[in-house]
Parts: sequence; structure tokens; C-alpha cells
Amino acid sequence: FPVAVAVIRAQVQQEPSLETTEGTSINISCSHPKIQSTDYIHWYRQLRGRGPEFLAL
Repeated sequence: FPVAVAVIRAQVQQEPSLETTEGTSINISCSHPKIQSTDYIHWYRQLRGRGPEFLAL
């Protein structure tokens, strides 16, 4: 079977990091020029010395 593979390098605009204290809310945002309403953004956090942890879809 022929297989087609598309590799896209995302040019995402987002804050490199955000910090907060427990009980305080923050807003995170991310934009991409080609994102559509049917696309999904997966949010992860990575604490120092630890691997990425899934936050939300």
C-alpha cells in the first residue's frame, strides 16, 4: 500500500513559560496562522526536572 506522510513544522506563538501560586488562576493562549475550528490543541505542563504532564484538550 502506498503511504503518504505529511510533515509540518508548526510556527506556534505562545508564552515560553508562566508561573503562578496555588489558588491563583492564569490564562494560557496559543495561536497558529493555519489553525481551524476543527483542530485540537493539547496542553501540557512540564515542571523542572520532570516529564511533560497532560493538562487539557
